[in-house]
Amino acid sequence: MLLRMSTLFLRTLREDPADAEVPSHRLLVRAGYVRRVAPGIYSWLPLGYRVFRNVERIVREEMERIGAQEVHFPALIPREIYEQSKRWDDYGDTLFRLKDRKGADYLLGPTHEELFTLLVKGEYSSYKDYPLALFQIQTKYRDEARPRAGILRGREFVMKDSYSFDLDDEGLAASYAAHRVAYQKTFDRLGLDYRIVFAVSGAMGGSASEEFLAPTESGEDTFVQCENCDYAANTEAVEIAVPEPREAVDQPDSAVLDTPDTPTIATLVDRLNTLGLGREFTAADTLKNVVLKTQAPGQTEWKLLVVGVPGDREVDLKRLQGQLEPTQVAQAEPADLASEPRLVKGYIGPQILKEIGVTYLVDPLVVPGSAWVTGANVENKHAIAVVRGRDFEPDREVGAVEIRDGDLCARCGGHLSIARGIEIGHIFQLGRKFADTFGLDALGPDSKPIRITMGSYGIGVSRAVAALAEQHHDELGLVWPAAVAPADVHLVAAGKEDQLAAAETLAAAFAAAGVRVLLDDRTGVSVGVKFKDAELIGVPLIVVVGRGLVDGLVEVRDRATGERSDVALSAVVAQVSASVGNS
Repeated sequence: MLLRMSTLFLRTLREDPADAEVPSHRLLVRAGYVRRVAPGIYSWLPLGYRVFRNVERIVREEMERIGAQEVHFPALIPREIYEQSKRWDDYGDTLFRLKDRKGADYLLGPTHEELFTLLVKGEYSSYKDYPLALFQIQTKYRDEARPRAGILRGREFVMKDSYSFDLDDEGLAASYAAHRVAYQKTFDRLGLDYRIVFAVSGAMGGSASEEFLAPTESGEDTFVQCENCDYAANTEAVEIAVPEPREAVDQPDSAVLDTPDTPTIATLVDRLNTLGLGREFTAADTLKNVVLKTQAPGQTEWKLLVVGVPGDREVDLKRLQGQLEPTQVAQAEPADLASEPRLVKGYIGPQILKEIGVTYLVDPLVVPGSAWVTGANVENKHAIAVVRGRDFEPDREVGAVEIRDGDLCARCGGHLSIARGIEIGHIFQLGRKFADTFGLDALGPDSKPIRITMGSYGIGVSRAVAALAEQHHDELGLVWPAAVAPADVHLVAAGKEDQLAAAETLAAAFAAAGVRVLLDDRTGVSVGVKFKDAELIGVPLIVVVGRGLVDGLVEVRDRATGERSDVALSAVVAQVSASVGNS
């Protein structure tokens, strides 16, 4: 392969795009890999599409290696199919909905579980047909409220989605394990640094769920990792160590205190420490009750929800949303509180919530038998020694607090540290959710139906390009891993006629040897500009035909390490070919 800069459809930029927030966005635009069409919608230019296709190729090869077979579904899906799975409503405003000329409703597919399930149901009927794994690499569409960061979070993106179909849970576990290994091999080959973390299944349902995250400061996902063991989880799924449960009968009787002008945790603590109660109080002794509201899929009505957390912690709405999906969660407004006057702002306690029919969730840190200072549901009054299991009982426990650096691991008690990352893959043991919806069965050896169980596995192909750019760049530009780079060698001819001629000959020799070469054969462009473009574009090796040519030498630069060496012109093809073959 030989690409010439003189004819390549490419324009590099010296200035960062005004809307660029993260390195991948800035550099992919500046280096001429992508161009913005609209918010969250990008075109791939020739060099960018080469990187994209290299990522796609590796993903495809590893899927085929585990026996998965490739199919391709339409992006345009009839409403009826998504209504049957109830996701026409569950997806809410995220769906791109449209009508055809006859008024029939369609959507642009954000994902394709329904079509995979229906395809298998239509083609297979016997237990002898299973197990089965199918995959596709296809464009998906989601109407992101705030598309950002270039191709990292777009409204149109390319994803590899695969599905396993098995006769029983043991088969599902084996399919899940095979995909997990395939993902590790895929990301290893791509050159991505990644972590495998526990995740919540969310709207997908199912049981086991893990994310593959590429650590980077610009990542949208927050995860924790234990400094003592191998536990890692995203913040929606993380479990932290909690105190041991206590015996409610051992706690003192509850009492109501006069606490005027104490609507906040800070003012309450200050007041408590003036009452001569025989001990010093901190925010951790108080129970904060946060009023939220929820809306179930397909419903227009919002219902009040109260979440209890220790007073020294904040509620993490994103974490809570992840565990309550597909139900929507939002902060309650004053008008919402006005609908229930017994919820006295600043003085809310859990004692009356069951009586007035408001759902009450607590973080696991609010352990059974624990005693708290909390609102007495009367203005200017709080109650002391309010005990879980005696004075109130939540409807459910759910991880709701914001995770802190230094929280303790639920597995080993070690300290947890917080990091940020980009989700590049997600695998689910999906179970029978869609098989139940569409009646996907196989006739067993006894002619009785067996309900198929499914796994769901996704890789963000276009997002992986951005993740690679986030992890592989420096102050000069992109630094692609060899496996995904648009070329193996960026050959720069300094500018003189003999140097251009030698570069042409060398480029042909590289191509003949199977080395992918990008030749900067532009005339009228300074060598300084050529070097800057080479550094920005980020091909792994830069070969310069310059002043050393008079001595029969060319310069070879390693873009990643910055190392430079002079190599004989007669030997450079063999040397580079060997290094490319070993990469």
